[in-house]
Amino acid sequence: MGRPQPPLLVVCALRIERFALRRGTARVAAPVTVLRTGMGPIAADKAVREALHDPALHDAAVLTTGFCAGLAPGMRPGDVVVSDDGHESAALAAALKAAGHTVHTGTLAESDHVVRGAERTALAASGAIAVDMESAAMRRAALAEGVHRIAAARVVVDTPEFELVRVGTLRTGFIAFRVLRDLVPAFHDWHRTTALPWR
Repeated sequence: MGRPQPPLLVVCALRIERFALRRGTARVAAPVTVLRTGMGPIAADKAVREALHDPALHDAAVLTTGFCAGLAPGMRPGDVVVSDDGHESAALAAALKAAGHTVHTGTLAESDHVVRGAERTALAASGAIAVDMESAAMRRAALAEGVHRIAAARVVVDTPEFELVRVGTLRTGFIAFRVLRDLVPAFHDWHRTTALPWR
């Protein structure tokens, strides 16, 4: 008998993101812990560090998710962005593509506020393909707590052509909600098939 599979901690910022993710966890057999941190990098950092002190999350893999703003041409609401800042990105992107999602892999920029207009253009010119407020802080906090398996996958909720004032108020928000809910089985597959040392 091998050791039990290490836990999976899925981290998001907003209540609506947590609601979508919890709906998704009903579709997988293994337990998935969903943590809502609150909006912004400071709240994200604090919540992740505190959560990882829980003995039940010892040796957990951390997957940061939620909504993001797309920057690259051709992106559509509901597309998925996988951050390419670690060796886990290829396996996560493959699991998401196998589940039928449209996936873009690249740089996920960090901001401490909602980005619109000219700011989007400047970030796109830097090479980023999407931007959000928490993923980078969540990653830094997880690394500081000694986590070895970290990945980020965000759902595009708006693009330069479809700027969203408030999540859930426009059709694009509902599209992103459904996609985020449907990502959870692929998150589980990524975790199950890549956490080989536990076997």
